[in-house]
Amino acid sequence: MNISALLTSAGINSAVCLVFLSLYSILRKQPSNFSVYFGRNLAQVNPTRDHHVRYQRFVPSPSWIVKTWQTPEAEILVTAGVDAVVFLRIVVFSLRIFAVAAFVGIFLVLPVNYYGQEMHHKQFPRESLDVFSIGNVKEGSQWFWAHCIALYITSLTACFLLYFEYKSIAGMRLKHIRTSSPNPGHFSVLVRAIPWKPDESYSNTVKKFFTKYLGSSYLDHQMVYRLGTTQKLMAETEKVCKMLRFDNVDHGKNMVQCALPAGPSGTSKILSREPESIKGKPPFHDVGTASNVKEDAAAFVFFKTRYAADVAAKVLLSTNPMSWVTSNAPEPHDVYWRNLSIPYRLLWLRKIASLVAAIVFVFLFLIPVTFVQGLTQLDHLHHTFPFLRGLFKKKYMSQLITGYLPSVILLLFLYTVPPTMMLLAVIEGCISRTGRKKSACRKVLYFLIWNVFFVNVLSGSVISQIDTLSSLKEMPTQLARAIPSQATFFMTYILTSGWASLSSELMQPMLLIWNVFRRGILRRKDDLCAASFPYHAEVPKLLLFGFIGFTFSVLAPLILPLLLVYFFLGYLVYRNQILNVYTTKYESGGQLWPTVHNTTVFSLVFTQIISLYVFGLKKSKTAGAFMIPLIIFTLLFNEYCRKRFHPIFKSTPAELLIEMDLEDEQSGKIEEFHQNLEMAYCQFTLKSQDPVKSAHLSPPVPSEYLEDPSPALAQQNPTKN
Repeated sequence: MNISALLTSAGINSAVCLVFLSLYSILRKQPSNFSVYFGRNLAQVNPTRDHHVRYQRFVPSPSWIVKTWQTPEAEILVTAGVDAVVFLRIVVFSLRIFAVAAFVGIFLVLPVNYYGQEMHHKQFPRESLDVFSIGNVKEGSQWFWAHCIALYITSLTACFLLYFEYKSIAGMRLKHIRTSSPNPGHFSVLVRAIPWKPDESYSNTVKKFFTKYLGSSYLDHQMVYRLGTTQKLMAETEKVCKMLRFDNVDHGKNMVQCALPAGPSGTSKILSREPESIKGKPPFHDVGTASNVKEDAAAFVFFKTRYAADVAAKVLLSTNPMSWVTSNAPEPHDVYWRNLSIPYRLLWLRKIASLVAAIVFVFLFLIPVTFVQGLTQLDHLHHTFPFLRGLFKKKYMSQLITGYLPSVILLLFLYTVPPTMMLLAVIEGCISRTGRKKSACRKVLYFLIWNVFFVNVLSGSVISQIDTLSSLKEMPTQLARAIPSQATFFMTYILTSGWASLSSELMQPMLLIWNVFRRGILRRKDDLCAASFPYHAEVPKLLLFGFIGFTFSVLAPLILPLLLVYFFLGYLVYRNQILNVYTTKYESGGQLWPTVHNTTVFSLVFTQIISLYVFGLKKSKTAGAFMIPLIIFTLLFNEYCRKRFHPIFKSTPAELLIEMDLEDEQSGKIEEFHQNLEMAYCQFTLKSQDPVKSAHLSPPVPSEYLEDPSPALAQQNPTKN
């Protein structure tokens, strides 16, 4: 690929970004689209909208960028939570490290690569991109010291920034736990695999067991129920009630009332739903449906103090490790109730099935990846499709096919990956929504690194030379030869999957189309429900781009300016989406950061090893020898961080829990909290409530964000929880 093909791809994607940003600036001002672009803010208020046609509503303006940029991190922490701040820290970290790498790469490494051999360079637009990679440097050159120094600077800077980010986020997590209001999850333990006894219920078994062995700290328990027809009926009833505006939820009395048709008379029957599972009685007994309710072999057990609950969650309660299995309970709105009914003895089978399904999906994805790689090589296309040779001879068509089309096709296929991995995380048996997203995040990350990076490299260069491989020991050498030649593909991939996808994320095209369909065809005037942030899809994407950036930082540094533009645009887009679009339904306390840290360290070590082999192929033994201390230092740094910070993300320090318990005891409010704790994990009440409205979320839509002169919207007062 030459520079003109890259510029064609950059021009197309830049135009797409500009069009989408302009459209977004206009569409966000329309009152009918408030639920699309301000879902977080409208979750707590229902403002009256000014539908008068005004000139300002149809003119693009960049003021939303200014407001997004000026919003301090402290405000994001209060409104969106620790997870959102940690996600933005990933973007900021990437901006900082690749700014350093780009400066070193462009001014130190790139001239060495370009003038690495005595050759006659073509005119700039016709120049091949290969002359900007390390492959253009002749063997035995003394200028490989530039690459070695650049890699040292990049790696040491990355470790320095990683350390302080890890330390800062760990402190933020502890402060979040320390200063937050009492969380029911801190006093609760999820118990699974409760032994079955024919002469008594699960509820009585739990009560006797914990009264006998942990009676001094045991408070009460709440059984998990499996509902059949009743649960489905009540869920559908609530949806109908909300649609018809008949629901009346009294959170104080913990009762849900709904008007339902009651037979031929046409009168309405009021169903009162008051969970009494903590008293050992099944719910819905007042409507004669107790036969549809069954206890599961799982329960939430409540303790008087946080420390007692933490100890009970970590100790082995029974001589049989497959019974009375305990774990820290997720917060109430974080519980994934469906998976609590899975028998504990089947979880290992589900994990194996999920792993096998993920592997099968990875191999099925080889088909589109191989097809995409075929589009990047015109010689193979001429041979495979001889009737299209006339079309390929046209300059603009060859630039479009090799510079833009492969990345677009791969991007379309990649949209199926996050939902698939989320489904596999559900099959795996995750008991919390944050755990489900964390599992899906890791699966998507492994999938992207293997299929987008390694498979593209292998299918592009190594598979065609597979007959030359005498053993697996040759694989690193083959990768060292192949990776620099694939830099052009990843440049176009960053342009398409990076720049264009970010503008698409800002526009929310699917949600916008659905909103138009609801209002125009279905005549629905209510607002769309705000979704939670898709960490499982966006975090792996950021880490993949970081992996690509580190890998090519010295091999083909021309990729780094493209990455900087992507991360800068991502910083603006993600901040805007977190502040206005996505809502916070549950909080993990930044538990995704260890995954980010480990992936970054893996990227650094992989880059250093590949550079070591590249220096070996280029017969620069001195530069290769200097890579070994850097690899050892990076591994030791990772081990130190794993010992120093990672335990904070696995469990809460007992010192902190005891201090919080002492403060609660001195305040005298703990008894009132214990009384409310019994109803915290009632699955029926939780399903009837809107977790968005019960969370400590953001204030209503500020008029300066909307850029809409509607006075009614600007006068809304913040809702206090």
